Amino acid sequence: MSGHSKWAGIKHKKAAVDAKRGKEFAKLSRAITVAAKEGGGDPEHNAALAQAIQKAKDANMPNDNIERAIKKGSGAGSEAENYLHLTYEGYGPNGVAVFVTVLTDNKNRSAADVRHIFDRAGGKLGTDGSVSWIFERKGVIFVDGNAYNEDDVMMAAIDAGAEDVLSEGGSIEIRTDPSMFMAVREGLEAAGIAYTSAELTMIPKTTVALDENDARKTLRLLDALEDHDDVQEVFANFDIPDHIMESLMS
Repeated sequence: MSGHSKWAGIKHKKAAVDAKRGKEFAKLSRAITVAAKEGGGDPEHNAALAQAIQKAKDANMPNDNIERAIKKGSGAGSEAENYLHLTYEGYGPNGVAVFVTVLTDNKNRSAADVRHIFDRAGGKLGTDGSVSWIFERKGVIFVDGNAYNEDDVMMAAIDAGAEDVLSEGGSIEIRTDPSMFMAVREGLEAAGIAYTSAELTMIPKTTVALDENDARKTLRLLDALEDHDDVQEVFANFDIPDHIMESLMS
């Protein structure tokens, strides 16, 4: 699998046992609040809010938390006015491209912290545009290939508007144009097919092969970035052989 698929899988496994669920919910709440502030509190007419809510539900965030976050964003004088959407681009070990999205109320703090994380992990923060060209925005949905017939999943996904369906290692990966992401999710649900994870993400056009040493350093960098309060999403174009990945995850 590509770097995106592996990192998405790692994050999904970690989420199931992550003791930092409170931090995860805080990030999700912030995203919902800002989406509601920018596009209104009705998810039927605010695609960004609808996606933020769905992501929160996928993480088993309580409905009360979601409703509070929407109200924070919809109300006058909302704290969401203080947040900025920022992106940072850089390189990890062996030239791995890393793209980071941030939602922050303090641009200087976030910039200094992200730079420090890159430096500490042996990476280097780059300039705007230095790596963004390597990635494409896509919707990605994972289905357990051991639970469903691949042909059935493919038919349901393509009928709903998916661009591509890939299968490897017992996992089925469905890719969509961002505009069709919600429609494909709904199409799978209508066909009785449950997904293990679904998100709008950045897919790398090319990948960088890593040995065990660089793989360990790269995952340490990505994990440190993900753990920062202001960081919303982290994308990278690494490729780690399955036997090395299994060793690192054991």
